[in-house]
Amino acid sequence: MTLTVSKDDHVRGSGPVTILVYGDYECPYTRALELVIMQLRRRDSDSFRYVYRYFPLREIHPHAEMAAEAAEAVSALAGPEAFWRMHDSLFADQYHLEPADLEQRATATGVDMRAYLTAMASHQFAARVERDVQSGIANGVEGTPSLFIDGERYHGKRDESSLRQAIAR
Repeated sequence: MTLTVSKDDHVRGSGPVTILVYGDYECPYTRALELVIMQLRRRDSDSFRYVYRYFPLREIHPHAEMAAEAAEAVSALAGPEAFWRMHDSLFADQYHLEPADLEQRATATGVDMRAYLTAMASHQFAARVERDVQSGIANGVEGTPSLFIDGERYHGKRDESSLRQAIAR
């Protein structure tokens, strides 16, 4: 099943409940959910693990796919900690996702810039991003953010209290 978490997924935390999000780095709604998840992590980080998958909405967010490729390049070249620094940086400022902005953020993660620039120029990680997109489509994802809790689609409110209750169930 495509909701099964694999070694290739981006995972933060190790709690017994899994929150899986298909998101878009240029989507304001994904950003709003990210902020709620950050609040939950600050208070209840041991109650869930967070999995992020790429689902760039190419038709309406022209920078989202490149941002996803940049995050994946950083992950592959500098590891999971660098991925999460890049991930957080992308959501911290969604309005600056041009190639130069992505390069500046990648530099801040400590990635080898020569390798990063080569990967980006060749779209080395486009297939990895597309794999997440196809997984999302297979799971009925049509927009972002799409949220699953322990493999079940979550349609409830996306505020901290509602998500805390959903995790507790």
